[in-house]
Amino acid sequence: MKLVIAEKPSVALSLAKVLGATKRHEGYLAGKDYLVSWCLGHLLGLADPHLYDEKLKRWSYDTLPIIPDQWKYSIARDKKKQLTILTDLMKLKAVDSIVCATDAGREGELIFRLVYNYSKCGKPIERLWISSMEDEAIRQGFDHLRPGKDYDLLYQAALCRAQADWIVGINATRLFSVLYHTKLNVGRVMSPTLALIVEREAQIQGFKSKPFYVPEITCGGFTASADRLDDKNAAEKIRLACDGQAATVTKIDTQKKTEQPPKLYDLTTLQRECNRVYGFTAQQTLDYLQSLYEKKLSTYPRTDSRYLTEDMRDTAEKLIAWLHDNMAVGKGYMGNADISRITNNTKVTDHHAIIPTMEITITDLSELPKGERCVLSQIMTRLLCATAQPNVYEATTITLTCAGHAFIANGKTVLQEGWKAIEKLYPAEPDQKADTAETELPKLTERQRFDPVAASVRKGKTSPPKHYTEDSLLSAMETAGADETPDDAERKGLGTPATRAAILEKLVAARFVERRKKLLIPTQTGINLITVLPDNIKSPLLTAEWESKLKQIERGEINADSFMDGINGMVRELVQSHNSPDQEYVSLFPRKTVSGGTVGVCPRCGAKVEEKYKGYFCENSDCSFALWKDNHFFRTKKKTLTREIAEGLLKDGRVFVKELYSEKNNSYYDAFVVLDDTGGKYVNFKIDFPPRKVKKGGRK
Repeated sequence: MKLVIAEKPSVALSLAKVLGATKRHEGYLAGKDYLVSWCLGHLLGLADPHLYDEKLKRWSYDTLPIIPDQWKYSIARDKKKQLTILTDLMKLKAVDSIVCATDAGREGELIFRLVYNYSKCGKPIERLWISSMEDEAIRQGFDHLRPGKDYDLLYQAALCRAQADWIVGINATRLFSVLYHTKLNVGRVMSPTLALIVEREAQIQGFKSKPFYVPEITCGGFTASADRLDDKNAAEKIRLACDGQAATVTKIDTQKKTEQPPKLYDLTTLQRECNRVYGFTAQQTLDYLQSLYEKKLSTYPRTDSRYLTEDMRDTAEKLIAWLHDNMAVGKGYMGNADISRITNNTKVTDHHAIIPTMEITITDLSELPKGERCVLSQIMTRLLCATAQPNVYEATTITLTCAGHAFIANGKTVLQEGWKAIEKLYPAEPDQKADTAETELPKLTERQRFDPVAASVRKGKTSPPKHYTEDSLLSAMETAGADETPDDAERKGLGTPATRAAILEKLVAARFVERRKKLLIPTQTGINLITVLPDNIKSPLLTAEWESKLKQIERGEINADSFMDGINGMVRELVQSHNSPDQEYVSLFPRKTVSGGTVGVCPRCGAKVEEKYKGYFCENSDCSFALWKDNHFFRTKKKTLTREIAEGLLKDGRVFVKELYSEKNNSYYDAFVVLDDTGGKYVNFKIDFPPRKVKKGGRK
């Protein structure tokens, strides 16, 4: 009998259905020589420092660096029961092999192996490695299970990543928090990402806008511009010289140009696009995509490839034919599909690009939650665009001379819309897509004369760099440090497609960054943190080097122990070289930041509620009222209990919060969070939806 272990219950149910394991038991399903169970994500995590030594509960420079000789693991309280079930199942005599069916990637491998090792199970491991949750893909995957030993190095790389992140995060966070007497979270990817945002803010704040002036002439139904000038008087002089005079066409340059279709989506590109079009955060896009994957409507989400393998040609052709006949965007599809443009075996490693599955052809897509429909529409449209004909146009540059001054007009004439005809039909949110209308110049000939022309001066001013959005930041994370990274490095940039969304959420949760509409703005705390961190901790080179070495571990090119020795040495050097605070920066972190001041009145005893590191606590020592910043209710809603929310709850008993996450529907909603305090050890909360607007005619 085989024991199949998935990462989530929903995935386990899909696997069990295909395998015929339909008999339900507590924590698993059984049938047809299979037991199918699940992990609930990470059942085991690296233990906190105090579980190694009680003295480490207190943060002190003298206890640094903290580098475990033997790693310990902790079990989440709400997951202990499922871990026990898995352990017991592995020990069953009837079970002769274990099938690792967690997500087919580095993190999924780690989730399974930690449980397997914890259970001290020595039974053979087989690996299910699939990129789609469709029934046929599952069947084929189980028909071609791979030996678990083929993924031993993937597990080693995953374990190195987790342990290295722990060592750097724990030691750097404690080191700089102790030096500057305030909680300063430091992370291997988080800190360089924050540094990008802080650097951009400094560029914006230091930018000095300058005016400029562009002389222009209007003739024949179009406008031509001279060079931009900083001198207003010089621009005005050109205007006076040309106004009412004749202009002559001296040169016409026409070039035929081709714009090739875009590539298919990898996760990061899809997250960027959904942020630009819909305003979705990277995490929201990943959540919607994960749900589509589990519903068998899209392929595996956490991929960094933008190509398909050659054996997927037939599937791609069938999908394109169905989309052409059944979706509105398909009406813009002209000519034959060019599948060769999206297939390349050499550019697909663990998983191919994100595409819809054939399940869309038998599913009522209108029943999906709005966010999932939007993401799926993006994926479907991109498959059509990527295989459509190129966009072909003529780019024309006209040079005119007037009163001895040269003026330029540019225009574009579309010869073949190609893939852009599909993009124009894409039913995106109103006002989200940019106007794609092109300027088309009239037919002109050299030495053609316009008499008279109207001259003017267009005024403008130089603009500062733009604040990062999640779209532009994800792009910057992909390329950060690339110029200084060896060309043969496996990865360049910050993080991986699978981790970038979580990094952005951590920055917001730690109050280093604020979301203001679509913009990401660093807080003063975030700016101060980057100010005091040494370059090697906040540089993208550190994480770029790590990712390169982790891929080398996966390929067996370097040893995991040597990698960890390098990490340990770096941390020891960090602690030794920062044994006292930099006096230049001490004033950035006054002692009063230990308490954030009064946020309201205690609903139990009427005393003041003060902000501390971990929450908002009643100052009355006999009163147990506390609002913890990291509490289960807000964590499941993918929110942090911020000071603003705490103030609203204490003042009015309720506060309106946007983008609360629903685990049940895998969607986001806006509602009131209500303080539901019954006087117990923990404060409770509940959701209250605002009344629906009454439409005309009195119906809701």
